[in-house]
Amino acid sequence: MDRKFFLGIGLAVAIVFAGTAIYTGYAKHSGTNTADRDTLYQVSTIDALMQGVYDGNVTIGELKKHGDFGIGTFDRLEGEMIVLDGKVWQAKADGSVVAAQDSQTTPFATVTYFDTDLKQMTVDRQENDSEFMRSMAARLPTGNMIYAVKIHGTFPSVTVRAIPAQQKPYPNLTAAAQEQEVHTYTNVTGTVVGFYTPIFLKGLNAEGYHLHFLSDDHTEGGHILDATIPAGSTVQYDVTPYFTMALPTSGAFTGTDLSGDLSKSLAAVEQ
Repeated sequence: MDRKFFLGIGLAVAIVFAGTAIYTGYAKHSGTNTADRDTLYQVSTIDALMQGVYDGNVTIGELKKHGDFGIGTFDRLEGEMIVLDGKVWQAKADGSVVAAQDSQTTPFATVTYFDTDLKQMTVDRQENDSEFMRSMAARLPTGNMIYAVKIHGTFPSVTVRAIPAQQKPYPNLTAAAQEQEVHTYTNVTGTVVGFYTPIFLKGLNAEGYHLHFLSDDHTEGGHILDATIPAGSTVQYDVTPYFTMALPTSGAFTGTDLSGDLSKSLAAVEQ
């Protein structure tokens, strides 16, 4: 087995955030292992990706063992990953979307098993994505928890990006994002897929909301730069109180200085 996966199977770091359900409507499924279904499984760190650690180290086949819902990228930063209903899709810079193969690899991804926990929230009025993020964040029971986020509907406008495959020596993400291709879709039916991550995970993942999009016909998608969320849209949340991280044990990651604060650079890239 590839020695990059984990220690033991490579290196895995597990952090338990909470063992007790504290929210109204937060119910677990009987007969299932809470830790298995309510774990955010993450490959590498966002700061490593920011500094050009783009070589894939976990296969898509392995990633699918840890969740049926999530987002990420692919080896050499080639496109945006959308994991929905157990299938993994690759939104490429040319605007195409293809089914990812189990043999492909990822340098950064986050997945979980999606089970709606909170009472569904409804968007009160039409909002752009920035307004949505602010209003929804204010309505969460706490900002100190990871949430998987899903919205399905017909969106008046969705603007997405994807970055083409990078070549060594890899540039940092700020430079690589200058090559991104941007596509805008109107009146498109599909699913917003992503996560809300608390501020104390800064450096490990993007603070706040990080959202991707996939159309129902699997022909359009990418990392959301802007979107119009129509009034009446229903937002589903999955409270995810467990966190497991798989770190590369060789390659560029081991020599990368991760001591700096890259949050401002990351915020600029995400937008």
